Amino acid sequence: MTTPDTTPGLRLTVLVGESDTWHHRPVCTEIVHRAHAAGLAGASVFRGIEGFGASSMIHTQRLLSLSEDLPVAVVIVDTEERIRAFLPLITELTAGPVTLDACEIVRSAPDPGERP
Repeated sequence: MTTPDTTPGLRLTVLVGESDTWHHRPVCTEIVHRAHAAGLAGASVFRGIEGFGASSMIHTQRLLSLSEDLPVAVVIVDTEERIRAFLPLITELTAGPVTLDACEIVRSAPDPGERP
């Protein structure tokens, strides 16, 4: 078994609240659409089940304390150069935490049915 090829990358994580909006649109949706328009490799949105932020109020999805403002993480992975170029496009969207983590991007072998 061979080791897959990897390249250095950068993971951008933006933490927002589910009810955060930008011009009547969810902030997480706006970030994903901006990442797509910028030609980044991909973006995913993960909805948390419990968390708290600057307000120190705990938000949870448990039935007895149902919240409409659950934590949401938008995660984007690409090359360091592309991620750093993208950062200015999202700074106006949120005051929440934005983190950058070095990572390795695993390039899977092309599908045998794909054309070169």
